Amino acid sequence: MSITSTELDGILPLLAKGKVRDIYSVDAETLLFVATDRISAYDVIMENGVTDKGKLLTQLSVFWFKFLAPFVKTHIVASDDADVFARLPSALSAEPYRSQLAGRSLIVQKYQLIPLEVIVRGYITGSAWKEYVAHGTVHGLAMPAGLLESSAFPEPIFTPSTKADLGAHDENISPEAAAELVGKDICDRVAAKAIELYSKARAYAETKGIVIADTKFEFGVTPTGELVLVDEVLTPDSSRFWSKATYAVGRGQDSYDKQFLRDWLTANKLNGKEGVAMTAEIEKRTAEKYIEAYEALTGEKW
Repeated sequence: MSITSTELDGILPLLAKGKVRDIYSVDAETLLFVATDRISAYDVIMENGVTDKGKLLTQLSVFWFKFLAPFVKTHIVASDDADVFARLPSALSAEPYRSQLAGRSLIVQKYQLIPLEVIVRGYITGSAWKEYVAHGTVHGLAMPAGLLESSAFPEPIFTPSTKADLGAHDENISPEAAAELVGKDICDRVAAKAIELYSKARAYAETKGIVIADTKFEFGVTPTGELVLVDEVLTPDSSRFWSKATYAVGRGQDSYDKQFLRDWLTANKLNGKEGVAMTAEIEKRTAEKYIEAYEALTGEKW
């Protein structure tokens, strides 16, 4: 059974429901992030969820937060169930609440958020490939001639987008536009840090047979100006993972993500429509790809 929404009966104030996460206020300094099993495609949330997807995303994010902790401050306060529940009102340790929260919850520190989707691309694919074919640019940046679909950029590039409200589309923007939005100093620092983190993760993932084509980071900032890595990190929801064994330049790649769902929606002319439920087969195949990525990257059986 999947958990597509949480209900804590007012024990903690609900602040927001995103595409995946329900966010509650714990106290003046911390938040409770609960990753549900909701899944979206084409900016529409499906009526049903993918069983345990939220748990998998949480545990994979925890893996990456720990991996990247030597290189950047993170917003994690508590990530294992014992520590999480110890910091919550005692009523939440009992049913019907515990089963909604166990394995899929994080306690995180509040920070001022930088209003950018911080995207790093190591390979040309997706919207970047479409723009390149049309204009020879990616996010307005001139690119070398002769790139083929799915080929690696000479160096990873920072290609930001706006951070849209739920149900709206993020808009690809140039680094110059991002600098105007958040200030040049913070933009330059975010770009450099994101490329550093992506490069370290990409090198590790390749040893596990996975190519990280691109990923989206989000950052906050402390009162003293230190960057903080927040939200989720390097999951199939925020990244394109490809199999190193089947990767080939000059064509699109199979991804460890929602590709089965997107293809099914497109084939049935359901993309962008509200009120759509996945078939059992699509839910199962999507879950299998998430699990495959988790097991390959962490070395742990799901």
